[in-house]
Amino acid sequence: MSVAGPRAATRPDAPTWTVRGQGTLPTLFRQVVRERAAQVAMREKSLGIWRSITWREYGERAKHVGLGLVALGLRPRDVVSIVADNCPEWLYTDLGTISVGGVTNGIYTTDSPRQVEYIVNDSGTRFFFAENEEQLDKILEVRARCPQLVKIFVYDMDGLHGFQDDQVMPFEALLELGARYERDHPGAFDPLVEIAQPEDLAILVYTSGTTGPPKGAMLSHRNILFQLGYADFITEPREGDQQLSFLPLAHVAERTFSVFYPLYSGATVNFAESIDTVPENIREVAPAVFFAVPRIWEKFYSSMALRMREATPLGKLAYGWAIRVGMRMAERRLEGRRPTMSLALLYRLADALVLDNVKRALGLSRARGAVTGAAPIAPELIRWYLALGIDMREVYGQTENCGLATAMPAGRIKLGTVGVARPGTEVRISPAGEILLKGPHVFLGYYKNREKTAETVTDGWLHTGDVGCLDEDGFLTITDRMKDIIITAGGKNITPSEIENQLKFSPFIADAIVIGDQRKFLSCLVMIDHETVAQFAQEQNVPFTNFASLCRAKEVQDLIGGEIERVNKQLARVETIKKFRLIEQILTPEDEELTPTMKLKRTFVNSKYKDVIDGMYAEA
Repeated sequence: MSVAGPRAATRPDAPTWTVRGQGTLPTLFRQVVRERAAQVAMREKSLGIWRSITWREYGERAKHVGLGLVALGLRPRDVVSIVADNCPEWLYTDLGTISVGGVTNGIYTTDSPRQVEYIVNDSGTRFFFAENEEQLDKILEVRARCPQLVKIFVYDMDGLHGFQDDQVMPFEALLELGARYERDHPGAFDPLVEIAQPEDLAILVYTSGTTGPPKGAMLSHRNILFQLGYADFITEPREGDQQLSFLPLAHVAERTFSVFYPLYSGATVNFAESIDTVPENIREVAPAVFFAVPRIWEKFYSSMALRMREATPLGKLAYGWAIRVGMRMAERRLEGRRPTMSLALLYRLADALVLDNVKRALGLSRARGAVTGAAPIAPELIRWYLALGIDMREVYGQTENCGLATAMPAGRIKLGTVGVARPGTEVRISPAGEILLKGPHVFLGYYKNREKTAETVTDGWLHTGDVGCLDEDGFLTITDRMKDIIITAGGKNITPSEIENQLKFSPFIADAIVIGDQRKFLSCLVMIDHETVAQFAQEQNVPFTNFASLCRAKEVQDLIGGEIERVNKQLARVETIKKFRLIEQILTPEDEELTPTMKLKRTFVNSKYKDVIDGMYAEA
């Protein structure tokens, strides 16, 4: 198959593949620890107080993790798996393992024991780190079928004080073992740091497995450092910058943002207490750069829409005026034109009176950059954030290219696109319409899976599985996943993600799956936003006892129906939604319907709700 396409976009001004003169993560980490020793590297909240950890402490603990593993028999290229929520210990384990020649692999905390077993065996994991009793139970349940597993470590021993198992060791005991190994073997650490070479495997990142068993994407030191060479694309880092870590570290985007980006920027990583406390934690941290998936940005917007429903008439009037002024400023920016002096002054007034308060309520008052990625987002949502004065830009990439492939340039934003190729990246469109990528960030392949690797990378070009197009200025537009394109019974090709994005712009709709492949019309399954719909029901005196009864209420059905009709008016007739059903269950990343980045799994949802879907078409 030819990979050449009718259009190509290339950014030839590729940065060097070293950061601060270092070509691997271990040597970069060692240098950064020495240079920033007393500066704050990270903070976590304990008993209501943010507690700081310096780079020196970070380096010492990571070193002792690495040396402790060496004392227990870790060999170069051995795989170490971590299943834990975001915390300092995750980072100590990650960089400690890499620093002694090991390979780290993150496992989602929502994975079942069966999934943990598969990944541990597929990766050949020899050392396993569990956050707490809950995660420990998963590996204990399956360890008899994991013969290569040597040792299991536990970060939080609460509830395990009387627990005894020869294969299980508290994390603190590992640190003590590493410190003792350093005393007994002076100077042993630095030679280990030098083991890794730029082309060596550094980390494994397992794909979500929505189209089959998860596959371990192999990312090298060069892949990661090449990405760091363009880490200032949103904003130049400044001393004292804060960032919030809350998305799963098993995902390549958060791993890059929380673990690797601070090696370049020096930013302080603040760990959210939980996904539920993110709104509170972001207000406390007020990050300089904030990365989130679209679902988080949608929730922020929905929360503000909810506040406005409860606001006084004067508050609603002031917000409406300020947003209109902000929209005019955003339009000027999108058109590449400077605002008039009168508009600039009017915007400063709107910001001082209203918009700054909105940004403070969201925790984004100090944000110099906001990044959205990992899933499509409605252009209208980006426009709203730009109206607030938040520099939001969309990026595109995937695990197999170590995160970033394209990004929206600051000087020219084209809504509906994901920007232009990052420096050193080539983007092409294949004759079949598939987006192809080439550059030093393309992964080494899938772990122990040559067949899938050969299908995914040909002649150095990564086949993304996404359908898209390039315009004459090199801006990339993604229309959908190749496997998700709907072909109706009438032979019409429909890209469902465009319709779904418009639906999700509604504050009442959390997510939606459009259905219609080989069907005579389109339908959809809708996941409502519990908070905003419950608020609506209370305002309208709609009785409900639980989530299912809320979904079944006629007023709620009419509300969602109205939101769908609003979107239908913007669509061609063949694209309109004729029927819908609500998913009568509150979904979290623990549920199989959702990916760890909170996207509905199209294939799984189509299978699980087959009877519901068939029912919509049986009624027609």
